[in-house]
Amino acid sequence: MSKPDKRSEILSAALDLIAEHGFHGAPMSMIAGRAKVAAGTIYCYFESKDTLIMELYREIEGRILAVIVEECEDERPLRERFVNLFTKLLGYFTEHSLEFRFVEQFHNSPYGAEHRRDKILGKPGDHDVFRQLFEQGVSQGIIKDLPLVILFSLAFGPLLAVVRDHVLGFIQLENGLIETIAASCWDAIKRQ
Repeated sequence: MSKPDKRSEILSAALDLIAEHGFHGAPMSMIAGRAKVAAGTIYCYFESKDTLIMELYREIEGRILAVIVEECEDERPLRERFVNLFTKLLGYFTEHSLEFRFVEQFHNSPYGAEHRRDKILGKPGDHDVFRQLFEQGVSQGIIKDLPLVILFSLAFGPLLAVVRDHVLGFIQLENGLIETIAASCWDAIKRQ
């Protein structure tokens, strides 16, 4: 079994520490110590802490996207596609609580504001699966004609709250409950 490269060790240490202590509570010196590298070594891989945080987010987002779009069939009915994507996302976060805690902090920080704006409003060449699903559903009269930011909030606000409660040990999510939650979030955005 090969040893992880230093870049991967730095990203892993950053994930652990930021998830536990937040962005400001995880200085580069602490990340270097956890990664077992000299503090200056981090700067050979990442120009700044901001760059490190953005790179970590991009890697996590790539892993999430790979899971949720796997076997994603655009020909299926919108409801079925939504429930499938939502269920996979909820399942991913329940299995990867450190990544969830990092992503939640990222999206609620200045780091995430521009990224969220691009995700919701779109930018050239971007193909966000949920935004496309919402836009298609609105254009077909299947999903409520609300601003995309509201649709995202109605769909993902409950997901975030449920995963947070799972991570804190208030509830235990299993497949049947996850599917029921996904169906309930669909009910919040579908036209009556």
